[in-house]
Amino acid sequence: MKPTLLTEVNYITYDRDTISEANIPSMPLILKNVVLQRANAKNQNGRVYPRDILFREAKKYLTEFVVQRRAVGELDHPESPVVNLKNVSHSILRLEISGDDVRGDIKVLTTPSGNIVRELIKNNIRIGVSSRGMGSVKSVDEDTVEVEEDYSLICFDIVSNPSTYGAYINENVQLRNPLASINSLIHDFLTEIGS
Repeated sequence: MKPTLLTEVNYITYDRDTISEANIPSMPLILKNVVLQRANAKNQNGRVYPRDILFREAKKYLTEFVVQRRAVGELDHPESPVVNLKNVSHSILRLEISGDDVRGDIKVLTTPSGNIVRELIKNNIRIGVSSRGMGSVKSVDEDTVEVEEDYSLICFDIVSNPSTYGAYINENVQLRNPLASINSLIHDFLTEIGS
């Protein structure tokens, strides 16, 4: 089969504190420990990514993009295998393999597309993260295909449609907010004075 653009999506969830803290645009917004992709599991697109192929590409992406600070993604999937910098919304800060999952930390950037992501989070709109890659698939049965050896991971985009089952972040988004620490110190100080 001819190589085609393959995309997969996992939902991102966040807690109430993150939603309210996302109102501070000067603070970096970090989505922690996101399931970016899952091996050996059929997703909602009917695709299965064999562990050895997915992990080979994740390790390559880590060394060639994450470590070199070139791991960026777009808001929504374009119909191209090229990452268009004018549409970049986030960067991948960390990537690891955990069981059958590829996990990572995503930093929402202050680009126009990144600001849209922040606004969606502020309004508790459910968003997903999706891998984008090129490769061929082979039929396993009437409703399942398996990604073949020629698969090449391009990036991870932020999108709206889910495909990977059970991949959620719960209370793992962190907004680096020094004001929270200062407010905590002031509260402790005032409590001590009042005692």
